Amino acid sequence: MPTMTTVRIPAGWPATEEEARAVQDELRERVVLDEAGPAPGTGHVTGVDVAYDDERDVVAAAAVVLDAATLDVVAEATAVGRISFPYVPGLLAFREIPTVLAALDALPCPPGLVVCDGYGLAHPRRFGLASHLGVLTGLPTIGVAKNPFTFTYDDPAPERGAASPLLAGDEEVGRALRTRDAVKPVFVSVGHRVSLENACAHVLALAPEYRLPETTRTADALCRTVLRETT
Repeated sequence: MPTMTTVRIPAGWPATEEEARAVQDELRERVVLDEAGPAPGTGHVTGVDVAYDDERDVVAAAAVVLDAATLDVVAEATAVGRISFPYVPGLLAFREIPTVLAALDALPCPPGLVVCDGYGLAHPRRFGLASHLGVLTGLPTIGVAKNPFTFTYDDPAPERGAASPLLAGDEEVGRALRTRDAVKPVFVSVGHRVSLENACAHVLALAPEYRLPETTRTADALCRTVLRETT
């Protein structure tokens, strides 16, 4: 079984929307956008995901490390804690970050590139979970989301690997990326220390069979299992 950590809400954690937005504004200045990031298919790549039970005030996080070349699971860790912030669109990271950090910290090996089930720059304040996690850990991070949030895009060509800009007005905040022929795209955005081109290449390498990358599929299954087993 993976290591499981029980998490307390950190002292000084934002309690209001105003406080959370002030933290976003401060940390956003530290996002690094001029690094290419690790080459796809090399080293480790780690998926992180969370599952909630709002009625029990519980959030479970999972971090699953894959060998980027083979997509075999190398290590995994989980954490369970109290939900640390109300549900507010644009501030979801504040519900997840403490438990996700605890799961990453419990890993027995370096995580390498971290793939989040969510957004990085494709966020109303250009600071989604992937960016937030990247700044706090210093790790290269990307966001891979199942929907385009509030942004617009033209449908990419139907073949795997086709992409189109994800736009906020004229600003490209990510890409709609087709990971399977004629299947709805996923929405890739930079978190920290990775280029958008490289982020898309990683996602294609991580999604040889299914629409979602293996990082997301394995982390999603593990955090749901842990949530079910938490009493």
